[in-house]
Amino acid sequence: MLADLILVVHFCIAGFIVAGFLLIPLGAAADWRWVRRRRLRLLHAGAIAFVALESLAGIACPLTVWEANLRGAASGETGFIGLWLGRLLYWDFPPAAFALLYVALALLAIWLWRRVPPQAP
Repeated sequence: MLADLILVVHFCIAGFIVAGFLLIPLGAAADWRWVRRRRLRLLHAGAIAFVALESLAGIACPLTVWEANLRGAASGETGFIGLWLGRLLYWDFPPAAFALLYVALALLAIWLWRRVPPQAP
């Protein structure tokens, strides 16, 4: 059950990052003030930068490792949450493809920071 909870948290973090890339430009076009909140933007840019850096360093995501360790010998024994969120979150691509994607997204976050600047502190 704890492994499923970690998977849900992991999925929410990934969803936050993806949603940011969609909602920041959309919100800028629609003049939504909340997309310019500095803390939100720092959290978004920091999250994807962390993912990109750990990918470039060849480090597995701590949440993935923790979940896998908890599942341990019970590998394959997942419930509904583990099955479906796992399918959405974990893709079967080479690590280099993920590193390239994460670095591209980090660069996109930097571009968005400049194109849709957050409020001044």
